[in-house]
Amino acid sequence: MEKKKVLVIGSNSFSGIDFIDLLLEKGEYQVIGISRSKEKPDFFLTYKRHQCNNYSFHQIDLNNDLDQLANLIADQRPDYVVNFAALVEVGPSWDNPEDWFTTNAVAVTKLAKLLTQFTFIKKYVHISTPEVYGSCEDKITEDAPLNPSTPYAASKAAGDLSLFTFFKNYNLPMCMVRSTNVYGRGQSLFKIVPRVALYLKMGKKIPLHGGGKAVKSYIHIRDISEGQLSIMLDGKPGEIYHLSPNGAGIAICDLIEIICNKMKVKFDDAVDIVGERLGQDKAYVIDSSKAREAFDWQPRVPLEQGVSDVIDWVNENYNEMSEQPLEYNHKL
Repeated sequence: MEKKKVLVIGSNSFSGIDFIDLLLEKGEYQVIGISRSKEKPDFFLTYKRHQCNNYSFHQIDLNNDLDQLANLIADQRPDYVVNFAALVEVGPSWDNPEDWFTTNAVAVTKLAKLLTQFTFIKKYVHISTPEVYGSCEDKITEDAPLNPSTPYAASKAAGDLSLFTFFKNYNLPMCMVRSTNVYGRGQSLFKIVPRVALYLKMGKKIPLHGGGKAVKSYIHIRDISEGQLSIMLDGKPGEIYHLSPNGAGIAICDLIEIICNKMKVKFDDAVDIVGERLGQDKAYVIDSSKAREAFDWQPRVPLEQGVSDVIDWVNENYNEMSEQPLEYNHKL
């Protein structure tokens, strides 16, 4: 049986890597990955466990190499395109907001225009963020108004709105996904779960912004990838789908305490209380009933189990990780 072809844009992102791993695990897909940067070290690339010829990587930058991408799409004729590519860090978006808009809004708009040329594409799945809603302290549904609080969130909202114009006027077969805070094996080391585990092993204190009171809805990356695959296959064009964990979320300080307990370090010895981040939303708690009902999707990895797996991953690869930068390094 001929395998379905999937073009994964942003294949070096944490979410892109896990999605590729899931597709290869299924064995039904030929995957083409593109990223502006070279592939990461192997300990990040969970898909490397698959000994197969069903994945190819191409270094292509959405901001600068659109003609190269067009040629690749025309040659490979993917059935599906899933776009994870974005500048995602909130704090640095205040320093160079124009870079965030260049990637998250302008490049996305150019990509949408390009994709309208290729009628063989069955679905374009765009990975957005609930941060476009601003602070989500109640159960926010997909029709909530956009109210971004940071340049990052505003740039994503601008890109999202642009995409819907191509759906309405060019019939771009687009579905949009907004997921809450992901974590898991293979995540960038400056993200909270691996970073805390690394800091504890190094004996470094964790800066706890605003005392860690902000509430996040952490969900394991594999649960998100499973939901994204369902949306790719069966999502209705023009629809937004939320993916979120069970329950009402967890404060960052409580998450850190879980990691401290697992690594047998006292919480008070592990953190330094620092000022809150500019534009920090109080909570991200969104309603994912629509996806649960449409695709019979639900999260399956408990937080405690998922956190333990990340700690194991850090322990297994600590020597290599300790040589990697632990801070976000911005580049356009």
